[in-house]
Amino acid sequence: YGFDTWRSLFTDRQLLALGAFVREIRRCAEDLSRRPAPATGDGAGERVGAPLNAGAAAPGPVAGAAAGGETPSAGSRPPDVWREALAAYLTCAVSKLADYGSAICSWHNSGEKLRNTFARFALPMVWDYCEVNPLAETTGGFPAAVEWVARVVEHLEVAAADAPVPVVARRSAAAPAGGPFDLICTDPPYYDAIPYSDLMDFFHVWLRRALRGVSPAVDAAFADPRGPKWDAAAGDGELIDDAARFGGDRAASKRNYEEGMARAFVRFRDALRDDGRLVLVFANKSPDAWETLVSALVRSGFVVTGSWPIRTEMETRQRSFASAALSASIWLVCRKRPAAARQGWDGKVLAAMEASITARLRDFWDAGIRGPDFVWAATGPALEAFSRHPVVKKADAPGERLTVAEFLRRVRRMVVGFVVSRLLDQRDGATADLDDPTTYYLLHRADFGLAPAPAGACILYALSCNVPDADLTGRLDLLARGGRAAPDDGADADVDDAAGDAGHPPAAPEDAAADAAGARGGGASGGEVRLKPWRLRRARGLGEPAADGTPPPLVDCLHKLMQLWKTGELRRVDAYLEARGLRRHELFARVTQAIVELADRGSDERALLESIQNHLRSGAAAPAGTMRLDFGGES
Repeated sequence: YGFDTWRSLFTDRQLLALGAFVREIRRCAEDLSRRPAPATGDGAGERVGAPLNAGAAAPGPVAGAAAGGETPSAGSRPPDVWREALAAYLTCAVSKLADYGSAICSWHNSGEKLRNTFARFALPMVWDYCEVNPLAETTGGFPAAVEWVARVVEHLEVAAADAPVPVVARRSAAAPAGGPFDLICTDPPYYDAIPYSDLMDFFHVWLRRALRGVSPAVDAAFADPRGPKWDAAAGDGELIDDAARFGGDRAASKRNYEEGMARAFVRFRDALRDDGRLVLVFANKSPDAWETLVSALVRSGFVVTGSWPIRTEMETRQRSFASAALSASIWLVCRKRPAAARQGWDGKVLAAMEASITARLRDFWDAGIRGPDFVWAATGPALEAFSRHPVVKKADAPGERLTVAEFLRRVRRMVVGFVVSRLLDQRDGATADLDDPTTYYLLHRADFGLAPAPAGACILYALSCNVPDADLTGRLDLLARGGRAAPDDGADADVDDAAGDAGHPPAAPEDAAADAAGARGGGASGGEVRLKPWRLRRARGLGEPAADGTPPPLVDCLHKLMQLWKTGELRRVDAYLEARGLRRHELFARVTQAIVELADRGSDERALLESIQNHLRSGAAAPAGTMRLDFGGES
């Protein structure tokens, strides 16, 4: 498309403006290097570095300059420290200006403001762009950028006022880390979620120019014209799962990520004291990402001893919209696995997992954790039983191992069973007899209702329920892609059932509105899906056994029953109930009650379900012949 250089992302006018600010920031730094150190209380601190309070550790580059000795006061700081600090803060403002000053910025219609370049973690293609005046004190202007940076600096200086001076180093996590340390806390790359280094280059090209000559350390950090990429020859560099960097070989990319993580974890293990802790922060809900992370942990000799979900993620951040990001980060606490640890056996490991996880599931549930967060929050406690062994073998398959993927599938299924048992009010009862599609439906309905839902979360639930996500929009006909349901034009549609074909009655006014919203997508984006309302599930064979005799999912039976009930022919309703054995089917009754409670109060769906419940409880069958139900003016 012609976007082959960073220059092509900017107009000539924008390049001129950014270049002018870069030039003036460098002049400012050079001017400071010629000034004498500011004296305490003479107002110079406010003139050249307002956020730096007297006696406080200087943030950012200043901290690095002061590391190894006592923190200098404002009056004793050398000019280089002030120069580094001011150049760093102003350059942050230039980064923000570049983000709001490219030729791919667009207009935010609802907010009536400028939308920045990275409205998501990718470079967009736009048909028209919006340009900001870089001198304006509005969104996207340089004065506003300086104000935001100043606010952050002031906040951080107060927050870190009593903290020791940090030492900041730019080096590979695969290099020896020194030590010994009591704690290593890391927020590792989230597998294949974000191409960090590619996005970094957009800002790198401006930072490199603005900070040139500030200090030898900064020049070394920006010596390369681009951000760090994976170097296959050196076996080091940015560590993400990106098949494009391996000639499209997904398996090689995944293997490289796992091996790289394992090497880094081995370095961490070597750097920790025997009783030290490794804390990992992870907020990806891709099963592949978790499988790879856990595999690397086990290989490197760690045992997961704790797991805590902490709501560290903004609901309005870029990745929260139609993505696979969690609203809570999962913090895994790990210890060194004893060198004498022996191999485990799958039966004992799975039994230990179930025993340890049950109490934690109740704790997390009582704490109000729901949705995908709940699934992954329970993963940490379960991993202790698995990771305490260097390898887990299968007792009934000599020579075979219980893989991390198999173990995590068992964990997810147990967690899903726990959630569904709450929905079905079976706190101490088993839900193993509940079919997988109905399990999925209940999970999805409980978390997202009939509204658009992020596809990532739905894929996780599908995997947890052993349902291929493609089947949900295909064979099972439970979901509509992009938040769209099949259009409902009010015409009759055939439904193949045991008693013959029956037409659909006209929609009630409130249902027609809901179905229309479903057909339009309700404002959903392409990264979203939604459950189809019961009246729009019109596939032939709904609620009937499969060709191989497999019983239909209970949710299909219920939706078919609702469609038959809506026709008003009680005889056909009773015939279906008898054919499927639903009159005295306890689990079907519990599923019906759960969906009644999930349906909106006063909705036609809820009224219909309650009518069916009353009919089931009465145990009465229709007399011979045809009997129609009276819905008043509704049907």
